[in-house]
Amino acid sequence: MNHPAHLLYSLLGFALAVAACSGHDAHALPILGNRDLGPEGDTVYHTVGDWTFYRQDSARVSEDMLAGTPYVVDFFFTSCPTICPRVTANMLRVHERFVEGADGPLKLVSFTVDPKRDSVGHLANYAANLGIENADDWWFLTGDKFELYDIADDYFSVAVESPDAPGGFDHSGRILLVDGRGRVRAFANGTDETDVDHFIEDVAAFLAARDDV
Repeated sequence: MNHPAHLLYSLLGFALAVAACSGHDAHALPILGNRDLGPEGDTVYHTVGDWTFYRQDSARVSEDMLAGTPYVVDFFFTSCPTICPRVTANMLRVHERFVEGADGPLKLVSFTVDPKRDSVGHLANYAANLGIENADDWWFLTGDKFELYDIADDYFSVAVESPDAPGGFDHSGRILLVDGRGRVRAFANGTDETDVDHFIEDVAAFLAARDDV
């Protein structure tokens, strides 16, 4: 793994340590990431930046369209020969529990790290093969490569082109919960079923007692 990836993991570890000491209710999910003091002494939390990409149904969508709606996010590419099938299988578990099961107001968002090959049409076929009929429930997004890579940092994820990585791209395989205010609240190793089990229960607890509305 490259040095930027190691740095991101170190920063996320630091963010988790800060969150653990932040004084939140023990039963509430922490707000992850760096924080600053606002002009009136209030705490300003890390939020994901603005973005605009194209969805699998050709709709042009943006981050502000998710305001007020929590969502689970991952970074992947359709020709990935290693971790992506396992991550996608676990994203399908999240979809089954919280979207098909109507267990809460949740969306899924998957950003490709290979927009050259993952066109809108290609993502539409990929979603259809997964059995995803409603593009509004699970967004598969493509767009400018550099904008996709830049936004990955906001989600504490790795997304870089690397000739040494399987399939040509280095990506973390992490899945993350983002609340309705654009704050990262939980994450899991998307290749680890046990870790995803815990993540799913964290999502369920968050949706049952939301603090972002």
